[in-house]
Amino acid sequence: MLPSALTLARLCAVPVTIWLILQGAFGAAFWIFVAAGVTDALDGALARWFDARTAIGGYLDPIADKALLVSVYIALAAGELVPIWLAILVVFRDLLIVGGVLLSHTLGQPMMMAPLAISRLNTVVQIVLAGLVLAMASLDIPGGSIAAIMVAVVGATTAISGAAYAVMWLRRLAGLESS
Repeated sequence: MLPSALTLARLCAVPVTIWLILQGAFGAAFWIFVAAGVTDALDGALARWFDARTAIGGYLDPIADKALLVSVYIALAAGELVPIWLAILVVFRDLLIVGGVLLSHTLGQPMMMAPLAISRLNTVVQIVLAGLVLAMASLDIPGGSIAAIMVAVVGATTAISGAAYAVMWLRRLAGLESS
């Protein structure tokens, strides 16, 4: 129960975080973003520790993660804190993943989704960049080479991750057509 409640709280924090970013309250947005990261780690650990994994938690956790990251990137792009192309890429990758899952279910061949290694790395660098940008904005530190490098890393890992999922699904669909 507690792990799912933490996940739900993280999901409810999304609109508040976005509102804070759009209002220019970057310090508060940063701390809510950090708290969301802590609850993400905590809800998973508690679910494993207390053997309290639930079906609803299994669905809510990735929804909360995607909702937070996608929304934060859109808000950061709207505030001109990250390039708009990066926000578009982040959103497109996640739509590609959701679309692939829905397509496989529609075709009667549901796929078990396990994150790829590149996808895990992508999530980490997306979180690091968002936190870095929020921290820099809250402290009024101008964007520097570290942020520029992180933008490139996030762009590359997002594109590679999306391509890896697309290739995986295309191979699966090709296998379905030949059967």
